[in-house]
Amino acid sequence: MVQVTTQIKSVIVDSGISVFYRTASALHNAGAPTILLLHGFPTSSHQYRHLIPLLAQHYNVVAPDLPGFGFTTVPAERQYTYTFASLSRTIGAFLDALSIESFAVYIFDYGAPVLLCLALERPAAITAIITQNGNAYTDGLGAAWAPIQKYWASDSAEDRAAVAAGVLTFDTTKWQYTHGSRAPEAIAPESYTLDWALMGRPGNFEIQLDLFKDYKNNVAMYPKFQEYFRESQVPLLAVWGKHDAFFIPPGAEAYKRDLPNAEVIFLDAGHFAGETETAEIAGLMLKFLKRVLN
Repeated sequence: MVQVTTQIKSVIVDSGISVFYRTASALHNAGAPTILLLHGFPTSSHQYRHLIPLLAQHYNVVAPDLPGFGFTTVPAERQYTYTFASLSRTIGAFLDALSIESFAVYIFDYGAPVLLCLALERPAAITAIITQNGNAYTDGLGAAWAPIQKYWASDSAEDRAAVAAGVLTFDTTKWQYTHGSRAPEAIAPESYTLDWALMGRPGNFEIQLDLFKDYKNNVAMYPKFQEYFRESQVPLLAVWGKHDAFFIPPGAEAYKRDLPNAEVIFLDAGHFAGETETAEIAGLMLKFLKRVLN
């Protein structure tokens, strides 16, 4: 295996946002295709710390932190609106700043709507999609969404507070990592501990609650995302933790309705399948990408 070093960088985009990102590539592969890794809630590019060097043996890998997460910073005077449309625009600006015009992408959780909003604007840029519990169908919304769906329906301060009390806690943050895992004791505590520490920054709970509220607009966009799939027939691999309480297995199978050639593989894992199944996921990705990109 070629030695690969993950670099830590940042770039200013979108009127002052400093996007933190991790990037790596093997020295002999400078001209290789790019893989974009988009994280989910409540984490950051840190979730890809083990996956990046495995992929970078063959590809250029780029993993940014979304605004409101990780180490990306947004100046207060920017008056940023925390919606998924805004996150998508920022990632588009990030790709432009790095002159990335064509890429395969790994989407997880929040990374799915961020990418798919962008796909509607630049469908030809996306060469392949690997979705790891990244949903685009109502079939995939599990019972764990019930308190947030109640908030969508009422838009009440009471239900917003109930979501905060139920979701924005250390115990729930840890539970998202360990629930459904075949080896919860193997999940590194710095993962959920870092997430919780960064969520605790001033004002961040309100950012997260705004994004929970806005997720209903992603659901409304699902038909457009599905239309993109049908029209583009983009190569897609769904690698799904089958015990995920948020994005359940029917969401993975649903991709086949619009992408008949989609591959769907279920893992004995929960939401954060990548924490314990990194090597298997990397192997599946590399096999898939070698076939569809070459």
